[in-house]
Amino acid sequence: MSTTKTTVKPRVSFYTRFVKRFFDIFLCTLALVALSPLLLFVSVLELICHGRPIFYVTKRPGLNGKIIKLFKFRSMTNKKGEDGLLLPEEQRLTRFGYYLRKLSIDELPELISIIKGDMSIIGPRPLLVEYLDLYSPRHMMRHAVRPGLACPKVFKKGEPHVHTGTWREQFESDIYYVEHVSFLYDLKVFLAVIQEIFAHDEYRAADTRVPFDGTNLDETRSKNEVENAVRYNSVAR
Repeated sequence: MSTTKTTVKPRVSFYTRFVKRFFDIFLCTLALVALSPLLLFVSVLELICHGRPIFYVTKRPGLNGKIIKLFKFRSMTNKKGEDGLLLPEEQRLTRFGYYLRKLSIDELPELISIIKGDMSIIGPRPLLVEYLDLYSPRHMMRHAVRPGLACPKVFKKGEPHVHTGTWREQFESDIYYVEHVSFLYDLKVFLAVIQEIFAHDEYRAADTRVPFDGTNLDETRSKNEVENAVRYNSVAR
């Protein structure tokens, strides 16, 4: 287990105080105008494939841990089993929803959250509210900046990338961003995101990441692998 400093000092500069927010509003307004035909088209397909509502609404921690509402295009149906409970996600994910995730189109409604000031274009991804009580004081500092539509991933050379590995790697990448945010850093992350979208990566579409439980910082197995291991151990007993 690697050792890291516990004190986190968010970077404050003219860019973080004024320019970054200006770019968020300006670029997202342009994007909403340019993408309005696509947004309308996707909304119609949402009604056809998933019905109402067309948006999935969830609550996530924002700046300083303040709870915000997050809007996404729905990628799943609301089908329920005989017991009246929602079916597992993999059974409710539609083909249309799969491609929405794969192309990151489901995230586009978050542009409105950025204009409102709840989010930023680049920043740590907003995770589940129930994770708040599981963070260490250090990792809680990932909320010292606005959550982002796209998040950084830092390799050993300090280059940002989009993918996340273990929870520890993601949280430490978030902390690195909080301490080193700059225009050039945001630009590198933004270009990496564009590259990721055109690569049509399976990472988001598959959604196989194991949930964070406060102890599995270094877990490398997928959600299915962990569930199968638990199931095997239960049978073995």
